[in-house]
Amino acid sequence: MAGAGLWAAARRWLLCGGHGGPRAASSAPSCPGCGPPGPGAPCPGTPRSAADLGAHLWARYQDMRKLVHDLLPPEVCSLLNPAAIYANNEISLRDVEVYGFDYDYTLAQYADALHPEIFNAARDILIEHYKYPEGIRKYDYNPSFAIRGLHYDIQKSLLMKIDAFHYVQLGTAYRGLQPVPDEEVIDLYGGTQHIPLYQMSGFYGKGPSIKQFMDIFSLPEMALLSCVVDYFLGHSLEFDQAHLYKDVTDAIRDVHVKGLMYQWIERDMEKYILRGDETFAVLSRLVAHGKQLFLITNSPFSFVDKGMRHMVGPDWRQLFDVVIVQADKPSFFTDRRKPFRKLDEKGSLHWDRITRLEKGTIYRQGNLFDFLRLTEWRGPRVLYFGDHLYSDLADLMLRHGWRTGAIIPELEREIRIINTEQYMHSLTWQQALTGLLERMQTYQDAESQQVLAAWMKERQELRYITKALFNAQFGSIFRTFHNPTYFSRRLVRFSDLYMASLSCLLNYRVDFTFYPRRTPLQHEAPLWMDQLCTGCMKTPFLGDMAHIR
Repeated sequence: MAGAGLWAAARRWLLCGGHGGPRAASSAPSCPGCGPPGPGAPCPGTPRSAADLGAHLWARYQDMRKLVHDLLPPEVCSLLNPAAIYANNEISLRDVEVYGFDYDYTLAQYADALHPEIFNAARDILIEHYKYPEGIRKYDYNPSFAIRGLHYDIQKSLLMKIDAFHYVQLGTAYRGLQPVPDEEVIDLYGGTQHIPLYQMSGFYGKGPSIKQFMDIFSLPEMALLSCVVDYFLGHSLEFDQAHLYKDVTDAIRDVHVKGLMYQWIERDMEKYILRGDETFAVLSRLVAHGKQLFLITNSPFSFVDKGMRHMVGPDWRQLFDVVIVQADKPSFFTDRRKPFRKLDEKGSLHWDRITRLEKGTIYRQGNLFDFLRLTEWRGPRVLYFGDHLYSDLADLMLRHGWRTGAIIPELEREIRIINTEQYMHSLTWQQALTGLLERMQTYQDAESQQVLAAWMKERQELRYITKALFNAQFGSIFRTFHNPTYFSRRLVRFSDLYMASLSCLLNYRVDFTFYPRRTPLQHEAPLWMDQLCTGCMKTPFLGDMAHIR
C-alpha cells in the first residue's frame, strides 16, 4: 500500500533527523512550537530575535514542502478503484439470502443526456402553463452548475452546501446563478454559518423552510430553480419565494407525472440506458447462486417492462420472485393502509384480495408490512439497493433492520479526481500546512504572526483549488473543506455499502465479506505530517494544562 510506504518513508526521515545520519538522543523536544518542556521554559534551540523567528518558520515551511514532494512518488496516485464497493458497516454476502432493488438509477442507469430534456420540458411548462416570462426560455441546462445533496432555503432563495454539523460551507451559497458573499450568508443566519436543527430538512429531506435535493433527478430541478431566480432578480421583478419554488417543483413533477421522461427513454433506450448488459449479469449471477430477488419501484409497469426487456430480455420476470410497481415510496415503508393490487398484462387492476405474492405476477402499491408478512423476508438476510438515501434506504435500515446498498453514480468521477496527482499533492500539502499552523501558533510575536497569516492565506487558496477540481461552485458531494457533507452523513447512516453502480457486485464473490476501514477518531488520528517527520510529538501547552483534571 502506498499509504504504508509514506508512513515508512516518514519514519525513516524521522529516525535520521531529516538528514543523512542517525538522530542524536535527546530528552527534550527538538523543535519550536512543540510546547515548552515545562511551564515558562523556552524550547531548546528556539531563535531569540523576531527576524530569526520568521526565518526559522519559513525554513520549517521549506523543509515540509520538500518532504511532501519527496514522499509522494507518482505511483501514490490511482490508489482507489472506481469500480470498488465501499463499506460503512461490516457485512458478509454469505449471510444475504434475498436481494431487493429499486429500478431508476439502480437497475437502470441513465445517461446524463436525460437531464437537459427534463430541464427544457419543465422550463417550457413554466412558461406555457404557469405563465412565467418568455425570457426564461433563453436559459439552457448547465450540467456543471449543481451537485446532489445541496440544501435550498425557500424563503431566502439560497442554494447552498451544508456539512455534517449543519454549517454552511462558505463560498458555496448561491442565489440564482450568482454567489452570495460570505458576510451576507452569515448575516442572513443571525451572525453564524450554523443552520438550527428545527430549520433543517427532516427525515425525508424536507424541513419547514429548507429542502435537501437528494436524488439524481433533482439536478435539473436545481438548475431550473436557479435560472428562474436569476431571471427575476436580473429584471428586478418582485416574486414570492415560496410560490416560485412550488411552481418550479410542480413543473418538474409534471414532467414525471405526464410521462414525458418515460416517453423519451422508451423511444431511444440505447441512448439513455447505460450498463444494461452488466445489470443482466448481476441478476443472473445471483439467481445462479440460489438467491431470491425482488423489485420495488415507483415507476409504472409498462415503463419498467420495456426497460427490463431491453437490458435483460423478454423473460426478465422469471429472475424475480416478487415485482412491485408504483409502490409510492417512501410511504410504502410506513403506511399500513394501502393493499397490494394485482396487475394484468394490459395494465388493468384486479379486485381480488392478495393472500400471497407469486413469482411472475406484477403487483401495484401495497405496503412493507404486508410484504414482510407474506414473504417472511426479514432482518439482515435481506439486502436492498437504491439510489435515494431517504426514499429507498432510511426506513429499511432504521425501522426494519435490512442491510442496504446505496448506488452513487457520482462516486466514479470523484474517485478518478482523487486519483490524480494534482489532487493528491494539493491535499497532502494542505494537511501538512495545517499541521504547521497548529503547531506554530504558539509564536505570538509580530514577525511570526505575519508568517502564520501568509500560511493561512495559502491554506485557504489550496482549499478552493481542491474544491474546484470537483465542481467550481459547490465542490465534492462528499466533503466540505474538511468535514463530511450532510449528504455524506446520511450516506453513512443509511447504507451498509455504497458503490458507483450495481455492476460493481461483479467484482466480488457472492460470499465476500466487506470490512469497513477503521477510520480514526480525532483522539486516535495519525499525527500531522509535521509531527511525524520531526519527532515532535509533545502536545502544545501540555505543561500549562497539567493542573486541569
